[in-house]
Amino acid sequence: MALPIIGADERLAQRKGIKGVIFGRSGIGKTSLLWTLNASTTLFLDLEAGDLAVEGLEIDTLRPRTWKECRDFAVFIGGPNPALREEQPYSQAHFDEVCGRYGDPTVIGKYEAVFIDSITVAGRLCFQWCRGQPEAFSEKTGKPDIRGAYGLHGREMIGWLTHLQHTRGKHVWFVGILDERLDDFNRKVFQPQIDGSKTGLELPGIVDQVITMADIPDPGGQPQRAFVCQTLNPWGYPAKDRSGRLDMVEPPHLGRLMEKIQRPAAPASERLTWPPVTPADPAPAEEPSHG
Repeated sequence: MALPIIGADERLAQRKGIKGVIFGRSGIGKTSLLWTLNASTTLFLDLEAGDLAVEGLEIDTLRPRTWKECRDFAVFIGGPNPALREEQPYSQAHFDEVCGRYGDPTVIGKYEAVFIDSITVAGRLCFQWCRGQPEAFSEKTGKPDIRGAYGLHGREMIGWLTHLQHTRGKHVWFVGILDERLDDFNRKVFQPQIDGSKTGLELPGIVDQVITMADIPDPGGQPQRAFVCQTLNPWGYPAKDRSGRLDMVEPPHLGRLMEKIQRPAAPASERLTWPPVTPADPAPAEEPSHG
């Protein structure tokens, strides 16, 4: 059996999907970004039941009400993970069981993008489920163990996000609420609104793109909605651009943003070269003293 190396040409020809998360304060217009996508090839996973912002938009929608339904959707769209045991979620057995209820998974082949609104609500559904599991109770006393519940919650959320990340052929976008807080030194910090700390800490390392949708002053000083896309930004917003194609601030249009991410990359000589450093002007020579 030959070593299963994927050749460079084959890898470049593969259809790859963008996986990203868009954070923003409540009411900034995250759900309205659906208007900027192709509705005929987008599947809307409506966890918040807050689709008033897209009233009138003809788009296929799913409304999971439980964490089990969220996991079933993930394995249905992403397929089984062959590394998992049969009793584990996202395994071949889980996939077969879900297909037995939902039918042939090729029915979702027409969708190029999945828009999940929101990861904040998914975290709540997950934590509610975790609190009813054996790990959320003390083995000695049988009383609720909140630490055990949070530990299980972190593993469940990371497993769900990672499985969706490996759905290579589709774009998957999560949206979530961004909280603004003050740290111990009275400095402004931004944190995703997700139950538990593990998911918020590990999420940027799982997805390709982390975008903050925020009010950014225009040249006239008036606030305007924009995407903050780079880690080094003057506002301290969470952001990451794995593609290397985005500017620090981009227009709040998700469809155009994806088009820009998928453009051909710049030559390696341009991407890997540091900006030229301008040498400092030499200090003026001291005039000789005639004293």
